[in-house]
Amino acid sequence: MLAIRTRHRKAATFAAVAVLAGLAAPSLTASPATATTTTNTDYDATYYKDAIGKTGTSLKSSLHTIISDQTKLSYSAVWDALKATDEDPDNSGNVILLYSGVSRSKSLNGGDTGDWNREHVWAKSHGDFGTSTGPGTDIHHLRPSDVRVNSVRGNKDFDNGGSAVSEGGGSLTDSDSFEPRDAVKGDVARMIFYMAVRYEGGDGFADLEVNGQVDNGSNPYIGKLSVLKAWNEQDPPDAFEEHRNQVVYDDYQHNRNPFVDHPEWVESIW
Repeated sequence: MLAIRTRHRKAATFAAVAVLAGLAAPSLTASPATATTTTNTDYDATYYKDAIGKTGTSLKSSLHTIISDQTKLSYSAVWDALKATDEDPDNSGNVILLYSGVSRSKSLNGGDTGDWNREHVWAKSHGDFGTSTGPGTDIHHLRPSDVRVNSVRGNKDFDNGGSAVSEGGGSLTDSDSFEPRDAVKGDVARMIFYMAVRYEGGDGFADLEVNGQVDNGSNPYIGKLSVLKAWNEQDPPDAFEEHRNQVVYDDYQHNRNPFVDHPEWVESIW
């Protein structure tokens, strides 16, 4: 069980938003964790020691160096990793699906209707990295998703608005963007910001960047920056997201998503 300790530098805005989000959150099929204002900062003096006190491009550069030290998984190994990282805390035989919030059997992984598959939150065509070991297999942004809902999302950028996605847990979509359900808006944003810091053009892959537009196509960009920043504030890290970050660190990649530990760093960099 992840020990979660009170942040000593948590911005007041995150605490206020967390309370409001808890009051307004819609009823979902599965509710793995409630929004909290706590996270684990034990790593500030060790893992993040070279980043503490920095801002802007200096902070981004330091975090890139820190989180680039990781164990890489094969694409086939991602299946079993997701069964652990996204396990339903109320049913160890299930995983929680990212966009719909549904709890589904771990055994129903595959490509058929009713299955769950491996969703690249940073769409793999944005930078053309596919399923290559590295960004294509980085489980900090790979999540279980219903096959059909995943298909609806496709490679769309993230933005507000659109029509309801059938069985999408409150997710919306239009011709060029996708809006996830409220309970994971911040999760999605922090995964995108992680990818933009982790993959800076080294390792033979594209320099991934967040920009202010949608319909980015195959360019190594994803938007919409202003919306993703707002989602990061509106939906602070909860116990499920923090636990997931810890499992990835302890058992699989041995690197962390710094924006789960320090969501305020998003504003500092962008």
